[in-house]
Amino acid sequence: MKANDKSGVKEYLATENRYENMTYKRSGKSGVLLPAISIGLWHNFGFIDPIQNGREILRTAFDLGITHFDLANNYGPPYGSAEENFGTIFKKDFKSYRDELFIATKAGYDMWPGPYGDFGSRKYLISSLDQSLKRMGLDYVDIFYHHRPDPDTPLEETMGALADIVRQGKALYVGISNYNPEDTQKAAELLKDSKVPFILHQARYSMFDRWVEDSLLDTLENNGVGCIAFSPLAQGMLTDKYLNGVPEGSRAAKELTYLNKESVTDNLDKIRKLDAIAKERGQKLSQMAIAWILRQPQVASVLVGASSSNQLKENVKGLDLLKFSDEELKLIESIIA
Repeated sequence: MKANDKSGVKEYLATENRYENMTYKRSGKSGVLLPAISIGLWHNFGFIDPIQNGREILRTAFDLGITHFDLANNYGPPYGSAEENFGTIFKKDFKSYRDELFIATKAGYDMWPGPYGDFGSRKYLISSLDQSLKRMGLDYVDIFYHHRPDPDTPLEETMGALADIVRQGKALYVGISNYNPEDTQKAAELLKDSKVPFILHQARYSMFDRWVEDSLLDTLENNGVGCIAFSPLAQGMLTDKYLNGVPEGSRAAKELTYLNKESVTDNLDKIRKLDAIAKERGQKLSQMAIAWILRQPQVASVLVGASSSNQLKENVKGLDLLKFSDEELKLIESIIA
């Protein structure tokens, strides 16, 4: 039996069959295979959260074959705390599995005071990644993203910084997030000219938020870039949480960022109709919502958050039924169009 660490928790030994049941998808035309479901550390991993709960979630994720852990410099709260907590967990549980993990971080949003702690300058991106690596206790990340477009910094400067980060050995691949199709095309051309492996675009995508279908997915496919979808459950609306309205204590009830009571009320009829289809399929609404996104060939992975190990396990069960009949897709489209 493994000895306990100083926190009283048994030393982690990953499940031997962890890769047998996970679905893996290729990211664009790269050599990278990602788990169909990846774990995001946006919420539940900051200093305000119990680190032991986060530790259990990450252990569960890896035991389920989830190899991709997604972070950003400003995840917390406070900023930087998710990376620091991850670094603590990584050192205790995952250091010996480093080559089996695909770890991401990002920079692009407000991070520190003054003119150099935001957006997309070379100064900001390189400094931010240096700080992130120190917080996480890593020599490199597998992928580094520019988190959002910068309207004032030339794209050549931002993409040039990403290229130099790869050349410096601080990241193996690069990605972008929240870019529109036109700027994505320009970024792809610049990175291709620099011979830098641009393999992922992280985009918001759900049944209730389909902007990527307009032309972004086609742009990514034409450039051999994969898509990883975040907010696949529309901040919780595409779950069974709101079937009977807005419960007290829920995210919508608290009027937190990106979700409020009005949004739920406006979509409640759709939520209930989609839930009925999911039940007919033998799935939860959240599982069907994830499967619906993964039917897109350009989508390499769906990024989910989790407040508990059980919640993560439930989402992963959605991979047991990924196929849709033509009738199901038509019915879903009639509801969400």
